[in-house]
Amino acid sequence: MSFVNTLRQWDEAVAYVEKGDISSALRTFLAIEEKISKINYNIGCLHLHNDDFDAAEKAFDSSIGKDEHLAVAFFQRGITFYKKEKFEESLLDFQQTFKELRGNQLIDYKPLGLRYKLYACEVLHNIGLLYAKLGKWEKAQENLLTALNLRTEAKFSHIDQALESILKQKLFSLVEIKPGLLFKPNKNYVAELEKKDYLGKAKVLSSIVPADNFSGFAPLQPQVEDVPSTPKAPEVLRALEGEPHTVLYEFIPETKEELAVLPGNIVFVLQRGTDNWASVIFNERRGLVPYNFLEPLDITVASKVVPVRVLFKNTLSSNGVSSGCIVKVHFMFTIVICIKPGQPYTAMLQMISTKLKLPASALTLSYVKPDSNERVTVDESEMQVLWSCVKNNRITLWCSASEDRSETRKKMVALYSYEASTPEDLAFSKGDVITVLSKVNEEWFEGECNGKTGIFPSSFVIDP
Repeated sequence: MSFVNTLRQWDEAVAYVEKGDISSALRTFLAIEEKISKINYNIGCLHLHNDDFDAAEKAFDSSIGKDEHLAVAFFQRGITFYKKEKFEESLLDFQQTFKELRGNQLIDYKPLGLRYKLYACEVLHNIGLLYAKLGKWEKAQENLLTALNLRTEAKFSHIDQALESILKQKLFSLVEIKPGLLFKPNKNYVAELEKKDYLGKAKVLSSIVPADNFSGFAPLQPQVEDVPSTPKAPEVLRALEGEPHTVLYEFIPETKEELAVLPGNIVFVLQRGTDNWASVIFNERRGLVPYNFLEPLDITVASKVVPVRVLFKNTLSSNGVSSGCIVKVHFMFTIVICIKPGQPYTAMLQMISTKLKLPASALTLSYVKPDSNERVTVDESEMQVLWSCVKNNRITLWCSASEDRSETRKKMVALYSYEASTPEDLAFSKGDVITVLSKVNEEWFEGECNGKTGIFPSSFVIDP
């Protein structure tokens, strides 16, 4: 079966679900011959909705078999095992879900077609419930306390209630995904299913050739000879036009337009679409990759005419293996720097200060030691231990900044409404009064509004 037919049936099945016709949707999904991971996931969700747990388990097995890093499939299979009262298997699936989050507080599946955010705190909530089911109350309490630390929004009050239940050695409700939330096909691909005649039928209105009735796209006319042509620039040079990013997760293409990449690969983003897919270049090949699989890489290019290999002179050894350490720094937003392992604290702090455009004296760095959930403040005496924690040439830091009183407590009025797209954003409506707490950079402020704190674009506010 061609991809076009698969796409058409996929879109048709989703339409049935939106109409509430689950049986027709399930029948359409099952008729697809070449089922990708997302389609198997959708089938599992529909079986789970129908309480057909054996069929749901089989479908989620197929989904995971085709994409072993699809965390939401492990999460749904864990729910299926829970409903089948296979609590040990359910616990293993939720633990694998948390592992696939790779240290992130959430995974937003919207760029992949699923309008759902999988939160680490809710995964830990379910892990705590499973430990409680197995009679391991201390383990349950430990996971719920960790969930509280990872909680990003006030809407997760059920975690507090779960912790209260654990202290009384009582069970609580499982966190589940709302029925009807499925992976949908890319809307741009669906729009191409129906052919459109934009030009209509051509008609000759005037021609230098007598009795010219030609109605094609190349009318009879004299041709100019020896027209100079501009040679197409090789893709390796076009990479210099893009922004370098490092790949966070493995991406397996499902269409010929998409590009396979692995964690640690360096790609150049040429364009980021409104659907959050990025057009990138990797190894002289161009294709699409989900933008949330990428992270900006701080690489300074001395000249736009140097070969691409020179860009990585300081970070790649002769055999192509990275000789620098990729440091991810969580601030009000996330940045990435590349630094040679073993560098002193002052060197690392200065690089982060330059990247954030904030004075080094105002910054405080911290990190989490292995087998520990507590953050340790970084200073010169801690650097040797910090560098020993580097794994696969990567380490994660957290950064906080003291307030600059010259820029704080300034009242501004919202010109436009701003909707939060990440937990760090501050949402507000047009006309709201916002207290500016600090200036992150030229484009972003940190502020407070309606009892909430977060960052927002500076162009959205004005002095009253």
